[in-house]
Amino acid sequence: MKIEQGDVAVVTGAASGIGFALAEHFAKAGCNIVAADVAPDELDSAVSRLGKHGTEVIGVRTDVSKEAEVQALAAETLDRFGAVHIVCNNAGVTARTDPWIGPIAAWEWVFGVNLWGVVHGVRTFLPHLVLGGRGHIVNTASLAGIIPGFDPIYDATKHAVVALSEDLFQNLRTSGMPVGVSVLCPGWVRTNIVDADRNWPSDLGPVPEPRPGGEVVLTHLRRAIDEGMTPAAVADLVATCVEEDRFWVFPHAAWMQIAIDRWAGIAEGINPEPLEQLPGMPPTTQLVAETIAAMEAASES
Repeated sequence: MKIEQGDVAVVTGAASGIGFALAEHFAKAGCNIVAADVAPDELDSAVSRLGKHGTEVIGVRTDVSKEAEVQALAAETLDRFGAVHIVCNNAGVTARTDPWIGPIAAWEWVFGVNLWGVVHGVRTFLPHLVLGGRGHIVNTASLAGIIPGFDPIYDATKHAVVALSEDLFQNLRTSGMPVGVSVLCPGWVRTNIVDADRNWPSDLGPVPEPRPGGEVVLTHLRRAIDEGMTPAAVADLVATCVEEDRFWVFPHAAWMQIAIDRWAGIAEGINPEPLEQLPGMPPTTQLVAETIAAMEAASES
């Protein structure tokens, strides 16, 4: 789909990271922007910066895990601009608690944002895109949607986003509807997702305690993210894929060999093996040793 001057782009999770970069790219391309995020102060700041590119920008405080709020986002979009052309279901979070013995609220929160946020976004905006005669949906997944081994909660949501996006792509192609679909699967990108629990919803109770020894992994993870791809570079690639009607958006091509090796093992019926090393992270054996040492030190103090 050719991105045209005056198109309307809706981006969730738009106050920072990849979401802000997507909104900024489309604003620079001449699109009017509807920026949605759950953090009102950060959203106001983002709207102010986006407005400097000369197009209309509105911010709508939205919790994408709640269908009614996503419907309200669509209503405000149509009331203001009368149409929508690009929808980026980008909002995402991750929890730092233990997935197996931590509170179930962590699962509810991450699934609510990462999966149900995409479901609500697609179901709410798709009819308007179809009636408008042209449009494109971008769902943000992750390489965790192709390669498990990051975090069980996060991985499960991102695998689901990849699956529903591919089904949506096929359904729209088969029916001949004029709406494209892309799924974004990045690796390390310079965002603040590891601090996502700053937006933990109060209705789920207190913020869960981090998993024992988790600070070891978190330290390496922060460094990998800090050295990762810029959100702006990811947004550039997404826009190219929108214009070229490409489904898969893989900003980190070097990671694909990990996925290829995994699927080769699946084809042979081999039991899953732990990842020996992710790009930018120390070997798994080193991470395990450091985590055990940290847990033993904590128990002795």
